[in-house]
Amino acid sequence: MNARSEPAEAAPDATARPPLVREFLLVAGLFLVYKLGRRLADGHTSDAFRDAHRVWHLERAVHLPAETDVQSALLHGDALVHLANTYYATVHFPATVAFLVWLYLRRPAHYIWARRVLALVTSAALVLTFTFPLAPPRMLSGTGLLDTARIYGPSVYGPPARDHLSNQFAAMPSLHFGWALMVAVGLIAATRSHWRWLWLLHPLVTLAVIVGTANHYWLDSIVAAALLVTALAVVHSPHRTPGTAPPSAWLLPQDTALAGPAR
Repeated sequence: MNARSEPAEAAPDATARPPLVREFLLVAGLFLVYKLGRRLADGHTSDAFRDAHRVWHLERAVHLPAETDVQSALLHGDALVHLANTYYATVHFPATVAFLVWLYLRRPAHYIWARRVLALVTSAALVLTFTFPLAPPRMLSGTGLLDTARIYGPSVYGPPARDHLSNQFAAMPSLHFGWALMVAVGLIAATRSHWRWLWLLHPLVTLAVIVGTANHYWLDSIVAAALLVTALAVVHSPHRTPGTAPPSAWLLPQDTALAGPAR
């Protein structure tokens, strides 16, 4: 085989890994800016409850499934609802960190892509926090929903008036779902196992948990998914040439190292 016929493009894993300290400071800085921004956006209680009633009535008008049905399924047993509360409290952030660490070590090109997508989605979420404060359904009276974390535990939130670590009126969009969906999309894109599609269970379970525990409305997850799709369309995936990739390329980038030489 003539050496000139070898693919000119390097394998995805050959991408230079960004400096670890710089990446740690960058990701940590972005997270701190987001947390600070959410705190600065706090204090719009009346607007948050007004928007919550609007979201609730909109969902009923377009005939979305009732959040109460999902919660009723969780309430069949104390163990199940406690497990859902634990999943909500403990899986979201560690799973996303583990996802980024694995990509950084094993798929540097996909790491850079995923970090940019997550940063874009999180930045858009911060803008919505300022422009559309939203009380979660567990705070909304007249819905029949319970605050399962407060009743069954564990809970990551205290009373809103005394909770100085989080903005509980920032339900829109659901980063629990948005980040979980990106973890699944990123791992499907970065791996070749026939079992990789099972990663979609993570966002599906997350969706059931955030709705069933009354921490989010369906619409919070729909908006988060829309933000993610937009970010995936804007941020070029590894080894994608602008203007040449098919519409589905954001979900499964081509891996020339595993596909083999062209015939």
